Amino acid sequence: MYWCKIATTEKEFDQIAALNYATFVEEIPQHEPNATRRLVDKFHADNTYLVVYKEQQLIGMLALRDKRPFSLDSKIGDVEQYLPDEICDKLCEVRLLAIKTQFRNGRVFFRLAQALANYLFERRYTACVISGTTREEKLYKQMGFHQFAEAVGTNEALFLPMVLTRENSASLRQRLRRHALTFYPGPVYQQEPLSYTDLSHRSFAFQLLFQELQQRLLALAHTQYVTPFVGTGTLANEVMLAQLKSDFSESKGFIITNGEFGERLAKQAKQQEMLFDVLTFAWHEPFDLARIEERLAQGEYKWLLYAHGETSTGMCNGDQLAKIAARYDVVVCADCISSFGAFPFSLAPFYLATAVSGKAIGALSGLSFVFSNHQPQPSQAPLYINLAYYANWQIPFTLPAALLHSSLAALRYYPERYELLTQRMKMLEGWLCYKKYAYKTNAYPMIATFALPYELRRFGHDLKLNGIYLHDESSYLQARDLVQLSIIQPYFEEAFTLLTTIYTKYQLLD
Repeated sequence: MYWCKIATTEKEFDQIAALNYATFVEEIPQHEPNATRRLVDKFHADNTYLVVYKEQQLIGMLALRDKRPFSLDSKIGDVEQYLPDEICDKLCEVRLLAIKTQFRNGRVFFRLAQALANYLFERRYTACVISGTTREEKLYKQMGFHQFAEAVGTNEALFLPMVLTRENSASLRQRLRRHALTFYPGPVYQQEPLSYTDLSHRSFAFQLLFQELQQRLLALAHTQYVTPFVGTGTLANEVMLAQLKSDFSESKGFIITNGEFGERLAKQAKQQEMLFDVLTFAWHEPFDLARIEERLAQGEYKWLLYAHGETSTGMCNGDQLAKIAARYDVVVCADCISSFGAFPFSLAPFYLATAVSGKAIGALSGLSFVFSNHQPQPSQAPLYINLAYYANWQIPFTLPAALLHSSLAALRYYPERYELLTQRMKMLEGWLCYKKYAYKTNAYPMIATFALPYELRRFGHDLKLNGIYLHDESSYLQARDLVQLSIIQPYFEEAFTLLTTIYTKYQLLD
């Protein structure tokens, strides 16, 4: 197995020096021999080394550096004089590409190319330059490099000044993306090509798709009505809030939060100038039902709103609130965007609830759904987010048939998909608990949220070099040093096996 990481240990740096010597002294006569058989680069202190392993053996490497002057600057002058201004905003130099002779094959080079492309793109370099050897010119060109100045060096060691721009690396990144494995909680990778892209939303064939989609959604949700919208979960929540505002225009509501998306509901309600109070719990803190009931018992509220599945923490806040609120004649609405389709539960207790296509269901992102158990009443909301307008016209605006077909195809895997997600979560849970990470309670079968120990935070960055992406880039996760793994992607088993294998090899290096 070949895998990559950023070199960080003295042992790795010694192996790099030995590989440099074998390549740039013994193979390419670029430096004088020495008794130690080690070649430490003159820019070593500034270099970042991407290295490739076969199991536990370091077999290849390259170095990156963005501190000026570059090595290439000393050979041809400032590289900017040869390059367009628009690509010189953030430059780096790649040097010392070396692979042990017996491992020079396409797979090893692919791993290094993957690591380089991902590293450059993640760190937002506009271009990188390299002194490419003439013998490897074809390989560099395959990566997207092109020559921008005359060759330099000697006949024994002739080098080509080459550059790789963000634009020219796009085709390489597109090829690499097909090999990438993510643990994102959405969007979900689609294995099948889009279908029904030319089907009119006014046709009879479309009506059949629409009706089956509604029937399957209602069967899964145990509700009487569902309205699809073209848009994200945020749009569905805007629709839900607009309907609440109309139905309870003179009454105060109650929003409960314990994470990013509960807090977002409160922001949206404020933006719509609704009358409400907020009860805030800490992130990861379960709702205090007694405290909530105490507030409801005061008789001040007519509606209650919360995130049933809090994506930011992976917590499920459950449906107990609906039972409590019913005692005080308070209707309950819920953001079920991440939880719907992750495990079986009923939306029947909710006055209104929202979901989307591109989360646990596993379909293409782009559709959102608003569920209810009552016929929506006319409101003053704009037509596009007016539930009653949709009820009267069924399909008042364009719905892409491709999105409907994708959602319908995904829904046909239920209820069997529930068991698949449950088994996946057990695998993930067992591994996290075995590794003694802080696995959070009240989780639902879709997302695990945890904090990597400080000494392993670089592990997440190294995974990206191998085309494996945890969910760690959202600002609300970064602010709390949290990482998430979702189990909804179609290739989860492959990704999980590769993740745990690399983790084991990673630990053995220490």
